[in-house]
Formats: sequence, C-alpha cells, structure tokens
Amino acid sequence: MTRADQLQAVAILVPADFSDHAVRRIDRTFKQVRIERADPALVTEEMRRTVRGIASFAGISAAMMDALPNLELIASFGVGYDSVDVAHAAAKNIMVTNTPDVLTEEVADTAIGLLINTIRDLPRAENWLRDGSWVRKGNYPLSRLTLRARRVGIFGMGRIGRAIARRLEAFGLPVAYHNRLRVEGLSYQYHPTLKGLAEAVDTLISVAPGGASTQKAVNAEILSALGANGVFVNIGRGSTVDEAALAAALADGTIAAAGLDVFADEPNVPKALLDAPNTSLLPHVGSASEHTRRAMADLCVDNLVSWFTERRALTPVPETAHVKDRG
Repeated sequence: MTRADQLQAVAILVPADFSDHAVRRIDRTFKQVRIERADPALVTEEMRRTVRGIASFAGISAAMMDALPNLELIASFGVGYDSVDVAHAAAKNIMVTNTPDVLTEEVADTAIGLLINTIRDLPRAENWLRDGSWVRKGNYPLSRLTLRARRVGIFGMGRIGRAIARRLEAFGLPVAYHNRLRVEGLSYQYHPTLKGLAEAVDTLISVAPGGASTQKAVNAEILSALGANGVFVNIGRGSTVDEAALAAALADGTIAAAGLDVFADEPNVPKALLDAPNTSLLPHVGSASEHTRRAMADLCVDNLVSWFTERRALTPVPETAHVKDRG
C-alpha cells in the first residue's frame, strides 16, 4: 500500500465551518468526515470506530474526545488553543497541535494598526471625510492622544509579543513586559506582576493566551493602575479582560481609550463597549488575511500528514509534547 493509500484510509473529522483550503487538502489526502458541530451527541457509531484525527477551529471538549476512542490527534487552527481541553487530551495520550509562527507577523501588524487607530481616532476621522463632514463642518477635531512619549507594556511576551515589541522599538518607544516567567535574552524591562507593569506604563497591549490562569486578569485594579492617560489594546483573548470593568473605566475616565480585536463572547460585543466613543473595535481580524489564513490552514493539515506518516507532530502544544505514537 502506498503512502497516499494509507492516508486515504485515515478518517479525519472536521466539525462546523472550517478553512476552505484546509477542507480541500483534507478531502484530497484523507477520508474526510464532516459534522455540524463538535458535539458528542452527533458522533455516529462509524465515527467512533474510524475517526483518528480532528481538524477544527472550534473547541474540543473532554466529552468529544471520549466519544472518539481511536482519536490520536487534534489539529487546532490558530495559535490559541484554550478552547481545547488539553489536560484531558494529555491524559488520554491524544496529541494537540496549533499553528504558531505563521500568523505572528500579521497579528503584530494588526496590533500596531489598532494601537494607532485607538490613539489617533483614525476610523472616525475617515468617517468624517466619507460622510461629508469635512466639507460641511471643516477639519476633523485634533486627536487628544498621541503615540509620542508613550511607555508601552506588553502582557504576554511570546512570539507575537516580541514581534509587537520590535515594531514599537522602530517607533522609538520604550517597552516593558509581564509574563509568568522572565524571557531569557530579552533586554526589555521585566515586571513580575501585571499590576507592576500597568503602574510603570501608560499603554498596555495584551497578547496573553486564554485559560483559567488569565481569566479577567485585566480588571478594575489593573486599569486603575494604568491611569487616566492610559490606553489598553487587546489582540490576545477576550477572556483575559473584565469587560464590565473596562466599560466602566472608559466611561468614568479611569483610562483614556481602548482598542479591542477580541471579546469574551464573540461575536457578541457588550453594548457599553460599542457605545463608548473612546474605543476602536475590530471583529477578531488579527490574522485575517488570505495569505496568513492559507499558511495556517497548511500547517494545520501538515500536522495531520506528518503524524499519520512519520508519527510525529510538527507543532505540538507544550501540554501534549510528550504524547507518543500509539503504534
């Protein structure tokens, strides 16, 4: 049996909507099985017997894993994988992969664009031109905030955080950061607590992953420490922010402005944030270019191909890096 024939015999489950490019590759390479959503109630007896891999945007629960006794690998589309129960996967010897690196530069670009939009109010300035206000009312009002002389803190100095920091250096801005641990080899000032970082800067960019350890980490205390000239940008996960506290801080002047690409309950955005005049809001488009999403799709499928041919994952998440081939 050829390698191609071997892969065609491997059943890969694709729940809900998925990347068209990835779907086409999976369909050509494997035995693709589609399902409306990642719900164990929808798993058929044939799926239980045959499915060995999952390729998914969506979260994969412990119950979903348990419903597929022959599952070996979950190829998660995206760098964040907090919606996958990785602890359960590790306990069941199921490999989990994600798609790091290929989206780093795109997300960092978006973070800088969102920061500038937030500080200089550029989306509203464009609307001023488009709706005829420039003709009727004259020049757009001067922006109250500026990027000049700002001090930037990054919450989450991983690959994307470092890419953002490099861009900020080009703007001549000092950078500091908070991580669970200090990153060796970085010259940026390290703060062992998020509050300490917020007190030291006036611009906080969150690139932190989701999960229990970061749930609502950016809260009223952190926003108060950031101060009245403070700007908060979130390009990481919506779950890391107490959105009610953020809305209150924006309304009462605790901070000056916020730029958000991610939210706790997407696509639902709190009305208080939608109505706030000092927010710049994006619909989770950090990596959303055709170029980058195609690269993410390829890496997602490449992980499946590598696992089911060479018995190794290309980009395993740390929690399952120890998982071994069942064969």
